[in-house]
Amino acid sequence: MAIFITGSTGYLGAHVAAGLLETHQQKLNLLVRAKDRHGAELKLWRGMQLHLNFPRFQQWLNSHIDIFLGDITSPRFGLDKGDYARLIRTTNSMLHIAASLNRRSEKVCLNVNLRGTLEVLTFANRVLANHGLRRYSHVSTVAVAGMRSNEVVTEAEAIDWERSDYDPYARTKKFSEHMVHELLPDVPLTIFRPSIVLGDSRHGRTTQFDMVRAFVFLARLPLLPLRPNDRLDIVNVDFVADSIVTLHQKDRTLHDTYHLSSGVHSPTCRDITDTLSKARGKPGPLYQPALAKPFDGIVTWLANRRGTSISQLAALLKVFLPYLQWNTVFDNKRVIQETGRTPVNFTEYSLPLYEFSTGHGFTFPYQEWPEAQGRAAR
Repeated sequence: MAIFITGSTGYLGAHVAAGLLETHQQKLNLLVRAKDRHGAELKLWRGMQLHLNFPRFQQWLNSHIDIFLGDITSPRFGLDKGDYARLIRTTNSMLHIAASLNRRSEKVCLNVNLRGTLEVLTFANRVLANHGLRRYSHVSTVAVAGMRSNEVVTEAEAIDWERSDYDPYARTKKFSEHMVHELLPDVPLTIFRPSIVLGDSRHGRTTQFDMVRAFVFLARLPLLPLRPNDRLDIVNVDFVADSIVTLHQKDRTLHDTYHLSSGVHSPTCRDITDTLSKARGKPGPLYQPALAKPFDGIVTWLANRRGTSISQLAALLKVFLPYLQWNTVFDNKRVIQETGRTPVNFTEYSLPLYEFSTGHGFTFPYQEWPEAQGRAAR
């Protein structure tokens, strides 16, 4: 029997899949959107390069990974009857990680985060009816807490249906949590809510650069339209992935919802800029919070001028800024108590992340599939 995972080729999903393979030798059923088997293998290899060398990856691929070519937004994932039946028959727990993070498009978020999640939950109920489901784990986001200001938010207080949401991503993820509880009332559940996932504390390498671009841009500004003592709930991806792997593998968890966050120990804006400025031998920025509204207006104007490189950066900033300005953190006592692990403060690994990202032009030096390298050499 195997764990069924959606989103295994993504940044967080690859961390989780690698953790389940390396620390638990767990068999995995992976739903991958690709035209053919080799295309799916290539996507998995790109996602796994942060974690495994090619011989190790190929060993797991041949012994512990079963690939299903499909899409969560298609009925029965677009699988034929035989493959869909086999997927049901061989799955004993589920990790739903796939999601659209497109905060600008309500259409895309509705399609992937709602319609896709409904298809995953339909599958979960079919597994349950067939032979039972050990656990269903769902990756959500702290953004389900909606618009906040100067708060420490616990898991029990996060969902408030009277509160407005920042964007379509947050809104659809909040409703996805609701669907999980309503449609799987008799299944052991774990809901994971990561905060701003930015970098791996063990090294500076990353394959996910959207949020890093915004972070680097702000780090280079001589003047910041932020309050210096506001806390930024930034969490390292290795803590998030390890927490998901550990709690999903438990027979029983103490709670059904966990904030995977930095919590009350999150660094302040000044903590982060002081760390980077000192390491780079440059003066720190001046803080001018009174300029927040004019700065927001300029960012919005630039983001609407689509088709240019500056508009793309402005669009990232438009998404990123609310999370920098709300001075809200998310209590993480539950996950620390249950796993015995604590997140690493962003100031301890922000410089390696900055240096890797800028040094590689915000791209990851992917290795080709060895056969393709051989053909190119010939």
